[in-house]
Amino acid sequence: MDRITEPRPRVAPAVRAAGPDDAEELVRLRAIMLDSLNPGQNDSSWQPASVAILRRELAGPGGDLAAFVVDVPGRPGVLAACVVGTVNQGLGSPGNESGLGGHVFSVATDPAMRRRGYSRACMEALLDWYRGRGVRKVDLHASDEGAPLYASLGFVPNRAAAMRLLL
Repeated sequence: MDRITEPRPRVAPAVRAAGPDDAEELVRLRAIMLDSLNPGQNDSSWQPASVAILRRELAGPGGDLAAFVVDVPGRPGVLAACVVGTVNQGLGSPGNESGLGGHVFSVATDPAMRRRGYSRACMEALLDWYRGRGVRKVDLHASDEGAPLYASLGFVPNRAAAMRLLL
């Protein structure tokens, strides 16, 4: 008689809000993400300033920057995945009367920890944080690899043309 085995139920990752002590790990994962978008760039000059910003912004409750993380199992403080986002106050518009907007960046998973639902869990925590802050519009720039995750969470492409000026 053939034995039928049920797939193992997936255990939800333990997501937590990041704190100032996570700054270096958040920057490490951001560097992995940036390198995947621009391979071989090898410019780490931005990292000390980013660590300082994260330490400052994550030091107290109620700020406009939040990060949610999943630790590598059995290694507290070593991050498997993260997401960082901000709340920005703009002017109101149709469908967003308050003018509050969210921007998601640094969605990153350590290459050895991928395909376990960690980024999804972090994104869901960030989206809950936005809802709690009254944010109704959230933007992000999606890589080809990340787009299916964001689409499954309800993100849709928009017609806004992205432009940039570096001063």
